[in-house]
Amino acid sequence: MTRNILLILCLFCVYASFAQADKIDSILETHSKLYQPEKAHMHFDKAVYAKGETIWFKAYLFSGTQPSTISKNFYVDFFDANGLLLKHFVTPIYQSSAKGQFDIPSSFSGGFIHVKAYTKWMLNFDSAFTYTKDIYVLQGSGLKPIQSIVAPTVAVNFMPEGGDLVYGLTSKLAFLSANQFGKPANISGSIVTKSGEFVDSFYTQHDGMGSLMITPQQNETYIANWVDARGNKKSTPLPEIKQNGINLSVQAFTKKAIVLINRTNEADNDAKTLHVVGAINQRLVYQAKLNLASKTSVFVEIPTDSLASGILQITVLNAQLKPVAERIVFVNNKNYAFTTNVNVQAKGLTRKGRNVVEISSEDSIPANLSIAITDADVTTEKTNIFSQLLLSADIKGFVGDAAYYFDTNKEGVRKNVDLVMLTHGWRKFNWKNAFSGALPIKSTAHDTDYIQIKGKTYIPASVKVAPNQQLMLILQAKDSSRQFLMVPLGQDGSFVLSGAIFFDSIRVFYQYLGDKKLENKSELVFNNGFLKPQFSKINPNLWTFNDTAESQRARYLSLKQAELERLMAKTNLQEVIVTSKTRSPMDILDEKYTSGFFSTGDAKQFDLRNDGRATASQSVFDYLQGLVAGLQISPSTDGRYSLNWRGSSPELYLNEMRVDIDQVINTPMADIAYVKVFRPPFFGSTFGGGSGAIAVYTQKASDVNAFTDKRSTLNYQYIEGYSAFKQFYSPQYTNANDNTPDIRTTLFWKPFVTLDNTNRSQKIEFFNNDFSKRLRVIIEGVNAAGKLTRTETIIE
Repeated sequence: MTRNILLILCLFCVYASFAQADKIDSILETHSKLYQPEKAHMHFDKAVYAKGETIWFKAYLFSGTQPSTISKNFYVDFFDANGLLLKHFVTPIYQSSAKGQFDIPSSFSGGFIHVKAYTKWMLNFDSAFTYTKDIYVLQGSGLKPIQSIVAPTVAVNFMPEGGDLVYGLTSKLAFLSANQFGKPANISGSIVTKSGEFVDSFYTQHDGMGSLMITPQQNETYIANWVDARGNKKSTPLPEIKQNGINLSVQAFTKKAIVLINRTNEADNDAKTLHVVGAINQRLVYQAKLNLASKTSVFVEIPTDSLASGILQITVLNAQLKPVAERIVFVNNKNYAFTTNVNVQAKGLTRKGRNVVEISSEDSIPANLSIAITDADVTTEKTNIFSQLLLSADIKGFVGDAAYYFDTNKEGVRKNVDLVMLTHGWRKFNWKNAFSGALPIKSTAHDTDYIQIKGKTYIPASVKVAPNQQLMLILQAKDSSRQFLMVPLGQDGSFVLSGAIFFDSIRVFYQYLGDKKLENKSELVFNNGFLKPQFSKINPNLWTFNDTAESQRARYLSLKQAELERLMAKTNLQEVIVTSKTRSPMDILDEKYTSGFFSTGDAKQFDLRNDGRATASQSVFDYLQGLVAGLQISPSTDGRYSLNWRGSSPELYLNEMRVDIDQVINTPMADIAYVKVFRPPFFGSTFGGGSGAIAVYTQKASDVNAFTDKRSTLNYQYIEGYSAFKQFYSPQYTNANDNTPDIRTTLFWKPFVTLDNTNRSQKIEFFNNDFSKRLRVIIEGVNAAGKLTRTETIIE
C-alpha cells in the first residue's frame, strides 16, 4: 500500500513537472505568435546636415527575426531642439519597409533634429523601445551646434548581475554612469562600508560602464564614493541587500553560455526547485529544471552555437514559477547577414566626373536595399542595420557607438558588449504578467490596411437608411486625376473604403443615390484612419557635440551652401540652369501621372495616347497581349481575361487605387492615357507584389472643364493622404566644363533597389560634385529570408 502511494506521488510530481514545462512553452509560443513587438531601423543618407538640406530616409520593420508584416503605415515625427513638433510624416509600408524625407527649414537655428518613429502596433508596448534618433544640424562656425549648452550632471546606477545582492554570496556588480541626457560619462571611485572601510575600487571600463566583484557581509551596508571627469565628487549607496535567496552568474562563450546559480543555506523551499528558461524573441530555446535541495550551487550549459543572433534572455523561476533572477546575453553567431558587393566600373573623382557602380548580391533570394553615396570625408553614422535590429532596438537606454559591438576583430568587444547586457534594461517579455494572464499590450489594434476612407452619415432618428442605400464618391487629386466609386451605407450610416493609396490631399465629392433627401437631412464626416501625432512636444536630449575633422568639413560645406544660395538669389535664374540630359516624352508622362512607389521600380511603360494599336484594342488587356515578357494574358469566351505572372495574377491599379479585373475591363480605352506594368516584385503592393502589377491611368486634361461644371453642384470634403514624396535629384552633366556650382555632399540616394534570382545586379550612374576626392557608398537592406546586409565601400 505504502509503495503504491509513493508511486502515485512520484507520478504526480512527474506530471506536475511536465505541466509546468508545458505552461512555460505555451506562454512563450502564444506571446511569440500574437504579441511579437515590432522594431525599426532607419537608414539615413548621411549623419550630419545643414539647414535647408533634405533628410532622406528608408525604414526597415522587423518582428522577431523576420521582416514584419504586422503594420501598413509608418509614422515619423521630427522635432526641433526645443522638443516642438516640426513635421508629422506618414508613409505606407511596402515589403516591410518605408521611405520618406524631411526638408530642414532654411531658417532653422537649432543644433539638432530629434526623430521619433513608430507604428500603431509599437504604441502598445513600452515606449522605451520606440525608435529615436538625434540628427545634427550644423550652424555657422565654432565647435558646437547653436543650441542651449547645459552643463552635464552625472549619475551612476549600480546593477547586480541577475537582479539582487544577497548576503554571503559573491556577485558581479555592474554600473552605468551617464549624464542627465542619457549619454555615458567617465567616473572612478571606491566602495566603502558604512564605517568607511575600503572594500574595492572601480572605474569606467568602456563607454560609461564597468563592473566589480563583491561579497556582501552580514549586517553591512555599502556606499560608492566617486568623482566624474569634471572633478565633481559624489556618493551613491549600493542597492539593498537581501538576507536570503539566490544569485545568478552567466559567462558567455563562443558556442555556449555557462549559467551558475548559488543559494543561501537558509533560502526557502521555493528556491530549492528552480527552472532555467532561455528565450530569444519570445521563442523558447532552452529549459531545465534544477534541484538544489541538497546543494547550494549548480551550473548548466546553454548551447548557443545554433541559435539566431540576438539577445538571449535567461530567466530563473522558483518552484511557484515566480521569476527570481534574470540576465541577458548577446549571441553573435554571425548568421544574420548576406553579402552585397559594389563593383566600381567607372570612376570620376574629378569635378563633375561621371561614376558608374554595379550593386550585386551573391544570393538568389529577393533583396530589398537602400543606397547612399556621399562625400567620404564627412561624419559617418555610429549605428547601422545590424546594431539597431539585433541590439539597440531590444534594450532600454542609449547605446553609444552601437556598430562597434559588431566589429568582432577589435579587442575587448565580447567583454564590452557583455557590459551593455549587464547595464541596460530588457523587459520586452514580463514573466510575472505572463503567468498572471495580463496581456502584454494596451490594445489589439494595429494597421490592417493602408488608407481607409471612412465616413459616417449622421441623420435624425426619424430618418431611416434604406437597406440598399448607396453613396457615390468622386476622388479628385490635385493634378485633376479622379476615380468614381460606389459604396454601400450601413444601417448606422457608416461606410469604409479600404486599400486606398494616395499622397498629399484629395477632394472627395459625394452624392447619395436613391434617397436624395439624405443630403439635406444628414451630415457626412470623413477620416483617413491615420494616427494623429502622438507627441506634440518631447523632452529633447541636448548635449555637447564635439567636432571631428569630418564634421568641420561638413560645416565648411554648409557655409559654402549658404553662400551659394545667397549668390543664386541675386542671379538671373536663366544663367544658372543645370545642364542635364533631355527627358524623354515617356519620362514626362510618367512624372505627370505617377506618384509615390508608382513613380519608381522596374517597369515597362506604354503611352496609349500616341499608340494607334490602342484604338484597335477592346480593352487594356487586349492591348497588352504579347508586349510584356513573362506576362501571360489569356482571353476567355465571356469577355474576361486570365492573367498570370510567376504563377499568380498581378495586382491591378486604376489611378493608383487597387481594383478588380472587371473595373479595368470596363474602363474605355479612349479614357486611358498611360499604362505602367511593374515586373515582380512590385514594392507598391498591398499584398506582397510577388507577381508584379499593372497600373492604368485615365486621362487628366481632356475633360477636366466638363467635369468641373458637373462637380460644382456636389458636396465635397478634403481628406489627407500619405505625406508627399520627393524624388532625389541627381544631375546628369553632359558638359564637363559646366560652371554651375555643385557642393552636394549626398551625391546619390535610392531608397528602393530590388535584387532577385533574375536580376542579381543593378548599375547606378551618378556625377561627382565640384570638390570630393573620396566617395563613400553605403548599402543596407534585408532579404526575404530575414537576413540583413550592410556594405561600405570607399571610392578613391
